[in-house]
Amino acid sequence: MKKLILPALCAIVALPSIASAQSKQMGILSRMNNNATGGEQAGDTAIAAMRDAALEGDTLAYSITEGLTTEIGPRLAGTEAEARARAWAVERLTSLGFSNVGIETYQMPTWVRGVETAEIVAPYPQSMHVTALGRSASTGDAGIQAEIAAFASVADLRAAPIGSLTGKIVYVSHNMERTQDGSGYGFAGPARWNAASLASERGAAGIVIRSVGTDNHRNPHTGGTNWAEGVSPIPAGALSNPDADNLERMVALGRPVTMHLTLTPQWLGDQESGNVIADIPGSDPDLPMVIAACHLDSWDLATGAFDDAAGCGIITAAAHRILESGAQPRRTIRLLWAGAEEVGLFGARAYAERHPAEEHAVAAESDFGADRIWRVEFNLPDSAAGDADRITRLLAPLGIPRSSIPATGGADTSPLVAGGVWAIDLQQDGTRYFDLHHTPDDTFDKVDPAQMRQNVAAWTVMLSVMSNSEADLGIPQMAE
Repeated sequence: MKKLILPALCAIVALPSIASAQSKQMGILSRMNNNATGGEQAGDTAIAAMRDAALEGDTLAYSITEGLTTEIGPRLAGTEAEARARAWAVERLTSLGFSNVGIETYQMPTWVRGVETAEIVAPYPQSMHVTALGRSASTGDAGIQAEIAAFASVADLRAAPIGSLTGKIVYVSHNMERTQDGSGYGFAGPARWNAASLASERGAAGIVIRSVGTDNHRNPHTGGTNWAEGVSPIPAGALSNPDADNLERMVALGRPVTMHLTLTPQWLGDQESGNVIADIPGSDPDLPMVIAACHLDSWDLATGAFDDAAGCGIITAAAHRILESGAQPRRTIRLLWAGAEEVGLFGARAYAERHPAEEHAVAAESDFGADRIWRVEFNLPDSAAGDADRITRLLAPLGIPRSSIPATGGADTSPLVAGGVWAIDLQQDGTRYFDLHHTPDDTFDKVDPAQMRQNVAAWTVMLSVMSNSEADLGIPQMAE
């Protein structure tokens, strides 16, 4: 795929050379802590130097992404591959000089895929590309064969009477639009999240959906589906978008269409998963920390470069710039490489149970690929208005404006944010994200190094400012 170099990324002018930027950075970083004594201008100069050095020459984020995808590969939660990824992460984070590096384990139910085939047997015999959705039931080795009952939307399926689809294989479509902010996912997502349960309630023997994605490749998109309480799981798969188009054309011809579907996933019972954490200790251990999150696990169809090895590379490279500077932040910066995000936020919940919201000042996550950051969103108290203004000013040379939309945090910080922790969202360009999301195409070659460096530069700014914030960043319930 052709690499994307977007105009806003190229709009930065008059930057120093890599060597001069790094020299400038090291010469003034010792003044960063002057923020606490009125040296904000000097602090801004130091942060800008780190930002510019990251933009020009960061290689660590790219190296981490390459390492995870090459040395580990797919990292399905609860499997041996995810365990190897945790060990790899501990070794890498320790070698980079982070403190308190460790693994926090938990048990989780583990689902793995098996055989996956779909074939139209009548009246237009041909094979189709399908993948099982997470938590799908099995057809058994022999598969199932039934007439297709096609629906244009989840709403149409919901309107079908209970019992009206007995013995059928349901097909559900949608119209996902490509958007920069990823909002098309919220519209199309119910086809994956809810349609299988609705089909089972109405008696269906199985279901296939149009993949929730924006590409036109014969690569089906996986992802988890959900079962309402009391609903029996049925075999549930996703067809590639070209195959979904083909099936819809067949149905439109007016003759009954019969599919043979074979999906043989299985449950392995409870298996071990875990989170990897690493810190840059703050000078005041009593202050709530700043947490930067990503997720270590991936789906198993590809090596999980965009989702989310890149996020782990980005947050780690930014934090490492602060660590390398030698200027200790006031607040601890914690990296959370969460496990088991894709299959139900098990790592996020386990972390929040062990580390109460009160321990955290601000939460942020990188989990939307590796393309450039195009806006920043804040949800901070009034006391941190100056921090938000400062971040906005320092992000402007990167082509990142401030949004009026409040930050909501990422998936792996969502339990903390729900508990009252403040949030900052560095929003990445999602224009091509759902071409790759949960597909065999989510591979390292899709990462654009220049856009990734822009991410590292932006995260360096945000972490530098917030880890030295003097604002009252206790959770809202405690900030009286």
